[in-house]
Formats: sequence, structure tokens, C-alpha cells
Amino acid sequence: MAGNAISPEKGVRRKEAYVDQGTVLKFDKNNDFQQELKRRVDEYFESSGRHPRDNWQMYLKSAILLSSYAGLYVLLVFMATTWWQAVPLALALGTVMALIGFNIQHDAGHQAYSDRGWINKMMSMTIELIGGSAYVWHWRHAVFHHTYVNITDHDTDVDLGFLGRLTPHQKRYAFHRWQHFYLWPLYGFMAIKWQLVNDFWDVSRCKIADRRIPFPKGWDLVIFLGGKITFFTLAFVIPMLFHTWWVVLLYYGLAALAMGVILSIVFQLAHAVEEAEFPMPAPDTGRIESSWAVHQVQTTVNFARRNPVVSWLLGGLNFQIEHHLLPRICHVNYPALAPVVEQTCRDFGVEYHEHPTVWAGLRSHYRWLRQMGTEEGYA
Repeated sequence: MAGNAISPEKGVRRKEAYVDQGTVLKFDKNNDFQQELKRRVDEYFESSGRHPRDNWQMYLKSAILLSSYAGLYVLLVFMATTWWQAVPLALALGTVMALIGFNIQHDAGHQAYSDRGWINKMMSMTIELIGGSAYVWHWRHAVFHHTYVNITDHDTDVDLGFLGRLTPHQKRYAFHRWQHFYLWPLYGFMAIKWQLVNDFWDVSRCKIADRRIPFPKGWDLVIFLGGKITFFTLAFVIPMLFHTWWVVLLYYGLAALAMGVILSIVFQLAHAVEEAEFPMPAPDTGRIESSWAVHQVQTTVNFARRNPVVSWLLGGLNFQIEHHLLPRICHVNYPALAPVVEQTCRDFGVEYHEHPTVWAGLRSHYRWLRQMGTEEGYA
């Protein structure tokens, strides 16, 4: 029933010509772990009667989050008359925008929302409402990140440029010794940069960092441009009809900062922590020592997986191991699948890492940033 849910992202092989700048990376061909996990996952769905996608819980959650987005937007733009009303509304709106990304867009972008392609396409476009691009996200996250997790110069999600050092194979600058302090507030500005600069820059260059992507054509281009027009209209044009420009920019900034901090930190807790590995391919063959599925587990760490509130809010992204192994299965299934995944890892001698709480994950990310900023952390 799960189909090809446990595999590299759909379309990666077809698009490898754009992924490569030299040698295409290859993983070890031993797929015993992956095949056994697929068998057990399929067996779980067959015996439980649950569905990998098209779950009522997902549709209900989507209605709640999108209604909250609309309600908070109306209250902030049309109803708030004082700063003490507007500030919490802006922060709440930014938070809900992040939750829409985690829950609705993320599942839909991985074809994990529904068995129907048009539903996945429509729901993946919710990223346009929060300032992103479904087209660019597919390449940056679904292709480059999910295929090459934590591989320096291939996984664009661990590339902060000169501002930060997240892997032991990146260049260290002297000021990185303070990155465990200064990066936390900068995470908020990443959403502003993403909304106003990154997508345009990436599409215009046909590159994300140093990884090539095709220029969007046809409906992809229409959706890209239409999505940006829609976001800019919602974020700036409509509010400026009722408020002065500097007030609009101020509260846009507050909402974007809240969104950016939440989005960035949740990602970092899964991959930029002490337990995650950062393997490099053999320079002569471009081969990674582990198989693709084992590599996903080695480079990913779960957190707070027994906290149902965290799981609901984050769209199951605290179950990052399950997500990376099963990207095309809806996240509402992750709590039930986690014991299956963990036991399979144990049976094959693959270490399954997790932090028991969000706080434990935050502390590990802090320590990792400090380590990467020191001379001892330099590779």
C-alpha cells in the first residue's frame, strides 16, 4: 500500500544532469535494510487498515491552519488599532505561517498529502501564501537536501554561506567562534531573505548555491510569478491601503522573524546536532560508504517524538528519521511507524538517534555550533 514511499525523491534520477557539477554521487548498492523496512511498513498498513495518504486528520488540520491564517491576517490588517493588539497578532501570524509550511506544504510537496496528484499540487502551493516558491522548494529541499543529506557542497540546506559553519568540511572563519550566539537571531532574518531575495536570485541564475536547476517553464513559471504577486499583495499592497508604509514594514518584519526562527531551528534540530554525521564521498569515485537509506538515518536525529503537541504543531518533523526514509507517507502516520523504523534499525545495526525533548535538541545544536566555530572543529 505504501508504494514507492521509501525511496529517493521522485524524479531525482531523471534530473541528475542538473544536480551534478562533476561526478554524480553514488551510494552503496546494499539495499537490504531499505527493502526490509519497506516490507515491514507495507505490512503495517495492510494489518492496521490505515492509509499512507488521504488521512482525515490531515484535512482537518489543514482547515484549522488555513482558517487561522485567514483569521489572524484579517485581525492584524483590518481590526488591530493599537500596538499591543498588533504585536501578538503579527507574531501569531508568523507562527501559523511556519506551521502551514511544516504541515500542509511539506507533506504535499513530497506527494505525501494525497494519492491524487492535483491535490498534492494545490496544497503544495500553500508555500506561495507564506512567501516561498513550490518550484524552488522542490529543488532545494526535495531533491538536493533529501538526496544528499548533510553532504557538504551537495545539501544546500546546510549551506549558510560565510555567516555560519554547520559542517566540519566547510571553511572556518575567525568570527565563527561566536556563531553559537549570533546565529540564533539571524535565523529570523533568513525568512525575510528567502521571501524577498533568494527565490528570485536562484531562478534568475538557474542555481541554488552552486547546484544547477532548470529555469521554470509553462505552468511552473506562471505559478512562480503568480505566487510572488499574491504574497507581495497580501504582505504589502493591501496593508498599505489602510496603514502607513513604515507600520506595514514593521509588522511584516515581526511576522517574518517569528516564522524564520521557527523554520530554521526545527531544521537545525534534525541535522545540525552532535549525533548527526556529515560524510563525504570518496574523491576518486564520488561514492558514499553507506546505502541511501542507511545514510538517511546516520545524518538525521529525531526529537521529542513522544510529545503529541510538538508532533501536531511541527507536522511530524520531530520524526525526521521516519520522514527521510518515508517521504511519501503522510506525517500523521509517523508516531505509529517510528517503532517499526527503530526496530528495523536495531536489527540491522544502524544507530537510531533521538533527543527526548525539544530542549535537549536545542542544547545539542548550541554545542554543535560552538564546536564548529572552534579551531578543534576544523577539518
